[in-house]
Amino acid sequence: MTSLDGAVVLVTGANGGIGTHFVQEALSRGATKVYASARSPKAWGDDRIVPLKLDVSDVASIRAAAEAATDVSILVNNAGIAPSTTSLIDIDDDELRAVMETNFFGPLAVARAFAPALSAQGDATLIDVHSLLAWYATMGVYSVPKAALWSATNALRLELAPSGVHVVGVHVGYVDTAMAAHAAAPKVDPADLVRQVFEATEAGQYEVLADDLSIQVKAGLSRPVEELYPQLLKR
Repeated sequence: MTSLDGAVVLVTGANGGIGTHFVQEALSRGATKVYASARSPKAWGDDRIVPLKLDVSDVASIRAAAEAATDVSILVNNAGIAPSTTSLIDIDDDELRAVMETNFFGPLAVARAFAPALSAQGDATLIDVHSLLAWYATMGVYSVPKAALWSATNALRLELAPSGVHVVGVHVGYVDTAMAAHAAAPKVDPADLVRQVFEATEAGQYEVLADDLSIQVKAGLSRPVEELYPQLLKR
């Protein structure tokens, strides 16, 4: 279990709707320093918040950030992008690679770069923000890297456990941010999502199912594939 009280936290994608809540909630729970990382860091007007340039699709940027923030005890892999289409057939090759770089290879590269710092703490946490779409392939291009990240999170959990690093995986449907502005479905309040994640972190839990749909989809994984995807029966 990793307490937020006295922790040093790094949040990727800190300028976004969810990222901003991670920064503020970490401070409200007693974090002494939060590295608010983004491709274009902004000023926060709070001495406890350290703006940090970090592009998760750039290995050199990741390496520089890891060298600058060696005191991190909680790493939140939150950065991500939404593709212009969900079709694996129609998407442009360059965009497909960009989505994979940002939503899968990037978080994995960040975890690898910061693993020595987290392991040195003896009691640290890595938080990977997935999506229920890691289990539900209806969003194609977006689902694929999230599924890969879920698998990587499980593998990292096993590999980092002997070093005292706890790994938390987060699954959620639509969150009420600009990225999901197009969706008419029910959305989770980002503040509530972040609260659940940090409560799970402090309780030593391994997984966060942040809404009813995530719980429902995970429960359906043991059933025949055509039950998870009833559209297959309409062929």
